Amino acid sequence: MTDMLERSLKKAFIDQKIEGSLYDPKIIINDTKNKQYMLNVLQNELETCEEFFFSVAFLTQDGLAALKTQLADLHIRGIKGKILTSIYLAFNQPAVFEDLMKIPNVEVRISKKPGFHSKGYLFKQLGYHSFIIGSSNLTMSALKTNYEWNVRLSSYNHGQMIQDIHLHMEQEWQTAQILTSEWIQNYKNAYQPMTYYRELNTIQEQSLVDEAPPYIVPNTMQKAALINLKELRATGAKKGLVISATGTGKTYLSAFDVLQAKPKRVLFIVHREQILNKAKNDFQKILGGNSEEYGILSGNKKELDATYLFATIQSISKDLIMQQFAKDHFDYILIDEVHKAGAPSYHRVIDYFQPNFLLGMTATPERTDGFNIFELFDYNIAYEIRLQEALEEDMLSPFHYFGVTDYVKDGELITESTDLKYLVEEERVTYLLEKLNYYGCSGNAPKGLVFCSRKEEAKTLSALFQKNGHPSSYLTGEHSLEERERQVERLESGAIEYIFTVDIFNEGIDIPKINQVVMLRNTQSSIIFVQQLGRGLRKDSSKEFVTVIDFIGNYKNNYMIPMALSGDVSRDKNNLRKDTFDTSFISGISSINFEKIAKQQIFSSINQTSMDSMSELRKSFQLLHNRLGRVPYLKDFEEQHTIDPLLIANKKSSYYDFLVSIKQNEGVLSELENRFLMIASRELLSGKRKQELVLLKKMMHDPENSRPLNGIQQLFRENGLLADKETLNSVLNTLDLSFYTGSMAATYKKQAFIEQEENKVFLSPLYKAALANKYFVLLMTDILETGLLKSEAYSTSEPLTRYQKYKRKEVLRLLNWDKQMVDQNVGGYTSSRTNFVIFVTLKKGEIFSGAQMAYEDELIDYSTMKWFTKSPRTMNSPEVQKLLHPEEWNIRVFAKKSDNEGTEFYYLGEVKPVKESIIELEKLNQNGEKKKVVEMFLKFSQPIEINLYRYLEAGQE
Repeated sequence: MTDMLERSLKKAFIDQKIEGSLYDPKIIINDTKNKQYMLNVLQNELETCEEFFFSVAFLTQDGLAALKTQLADLHIRGIKGKILTSIYLAFNQPAVFEDLMKIPNVEVRISKKPGFHSKGYLFKQLGYHSFIIGSSNLTMSALKTNYEWNVRLSSYNHGQMIQDIHLHMEQEWQTAQILTSEWIQNYKNAYQPMTYYRELNTIQEQSLVDEAPPYIVPNTMQKAALINLKELRATGAKKGLVISATGTGKTYLSAFDVLQAKPKRVLFIVHREQILNKAKNDFQKILGGNSEEYGILSGNKKELDATYLFATIQSISKDLIMQQFAKDHFDYILIDEVHKAGAPSYHRVIDYFQPNFLLGMTATPERTDGFNIFELFDYNIAYEIRLQEALEEDMLSPFHYFGVTDYVKDGELITESTDLKYLVEEERVTYLLEKLNYYGCSGNAPKGLVFCSRKEEAKTLSALFQKNGHPSSYLTGEHSLEERERQVERLESGAIEYIFTVDIFNEGIDIPKINQVVMLRNTQSSIIFVQQLGRGLRKDSSKEFVTVIDFIGNYKNNYMIPMALSGDVSRDKNNLRKDTFDTSFISGISSINFEKIAKQQIFSSINQTSMDSMSELRKSFQLLHNRLGRVPYLKDFEEQHTIDPLLIANKKSSYYDFLVSIKQNEGVLSELENRFLMIASRELLSGKRKQELVLLKKMMHDPENSRPLNGIQQLFRENGLLADKETLNSVLNTLDLSFYTGSMAATYKKQAFIEQEENKVFLSPLYKAALANKYFVLLMTDILETGLLKSEAYSTSEPLTRYQKYKRKEVLRLLNWDKQMVDQNVGGYTSSRTNFVIFVTLKKGEIFSGAQMAYEDELIDYSTMKWFTKSPRTMNSPEVQKLLHPEEWNIRVFAKKSDNEGTEFYYLGEVKPVKESIIELEKLNQNGEKKKVVEMFLKFSQPIEINLYRYLEAGQE
């Protein structure tokens, strides 16, 4: 370690060419493009520390919230810390001091020093200290979005700087005032928020008001959607669909479009009466005009002569009312929450009226009831903005999601089938209240919506919360509309703190003041999850952020949580694992945090769930079929960012076979033709090498002519691809199938795409014959074009791309091996020509049935791996001799976390063995016999990217 720290200091301050390590001094600047933030660094340091001390002038509730799960996990481990802060400029609100008092393993003191303005974070790690000093206070803006400069340094305990920091912090700590409930109450009573800054902001806001136009202008989403709607109508389209996340301004958008379309009469249809007045008022703000021009059609009002009529579907769909209008009376009709349009009442209205344009608006067009919203609107999607984009555009309230562990009864975590009596017992209620109190909410006065799994659970928990001093009510589908509105009003006014419900508030309800969303149920679908999350995301002056507390039990569907939060529905297990571990994908000043045990439950669900079951693939197929209005092909799945085409193409022998199995094939293939698709799907669809795809696509359009080898090389160069002789031969060996051996060769039956003769290449007779079938050409072209889309993720200047995942077979092919090797024969490593490749499974578990002995391979730091050869091996073994002369070899390391991750390995980069570290030793094998192996340290030419390193090094979840 001494060597690594000294090396890091020399690299940072003397010579940048020196190899670095985990201890490198680092400048930390929030980088939204690469999703690297000061917040990530603080969270990483906390996760591994043995003690911490923060000295920060300013704290906010959201900044503290983003660290609460790490602090909770530290508390379980018995690790404590200190926070020294201030009341400088009255920036820190009383609520954040209340939050600090709720964290049991943090001691807080208030500095009495005038002008206290420090920003320092000190961590005691195993064997060393790390500290961060710079400009970031503990606020979410400073931790994620502001342009801040911070520096991270490492030191041994006896270093002069760390000693000076310790001494100074201890002196400040001793003279500071202990934070107590009494101190907070006194601070509350005297609190005047930031007088200087408040006056400054008032002046700025006033100037903005003076300069701003006296009308509402479209936001970013609305501007783009308006352009698209105008262009859509210009094509002659009569219908258009806008897909927009809750809270992004769909009503204003529709009013702006009416303004630009200039219709004579407008009908706006909603499904709930209480929405009508707000929609009418919003339209009048945009369009202006006299109040008489705006009318309501509902159970109580019949203002049918209005230019702009706002109607409930229940009223307008009645024949007696509908027939009072000519079919072309309205030249522009808008339907809000149009995903409900599968109901007969909507069909009657849509079938009757003949407007010039019909606009539908929804946040969730995907339906599970078989009705196709996309077909209803002629597949014209005018605009689409989902949760992530809306957060990036600052359209929604920031949120802090906490995945927390649910209640444990007799050592068992709650499951889908847990008896109701355990869900509503006093101990669980106490546990829930402790968690809700710990994670809190903006302003610390909860206005919460709690989603339960059963009606009785909602009813009983509401009563128990009430009994414990938290006024609550419950609502189910059995309650009247009037009762729902009454309880919502009570929640917003502060008369109650919580409404417990079972799904009735998934959509169509607008409660802007909600500052806490609580999930006490199994996640049934990512769509419903986002709907429930969205209940609190509408911006409101009463809150700065929304707290989302998800109680995660031992549920089989837990894998849907990272899927819903990230928006990645590819069903790629690796993506889901990484999105659970590294949540930096979330935009803006929102954050996603999982307690350690809750995270383990998600990993367990991912490992145990079949992501490519026929039922799930069929469901994904049908959703995309509905969206496109035709049979989707692999390229469609890739372009629409739905399920990974590799999953659906390789579920059966080919995508054609999948289509046949669900009776959606639009042509017929022979067994021989289908085998070509199978080979192409397995070997080319991933896009990991572009050359085969480019060559086959070119030759498909010119099947009669042969191509000289130098012409193929020229084709590769024109496409910016490697075109050396070794790569060319490897590409040709792949396409004529001579690369494949053993069972793979038997499966492929030597059914080559190409043949070679002297210096020319031409299509094989069998492949040329297959190209006579137009349906085969369609499916083959689909594979090639999808592969080309996927190839954009891979380097074209190197055979392998760092941090991408590869199977052993793919590594050998891309490094131009002449022949495939069976995975068992490759094992942990193999070599050929100048290439030496090493495959490592880092977390092997306690049982090492896959190997003769337990190899303790491990990543030491970002730049170093400890690695063992196979056994029995000695210093004289051929592979060891090769590694003793690394200058003659390109040595590459591939690693996966565990066997749960399948057969693919991350490419971590090139390494060189540290010669002086290479030693021969003995280890016990499975039979208890001592066998010789060789151990060594491998140094990476470039340090491993920090988030991937942390993911690979994390415990075996």
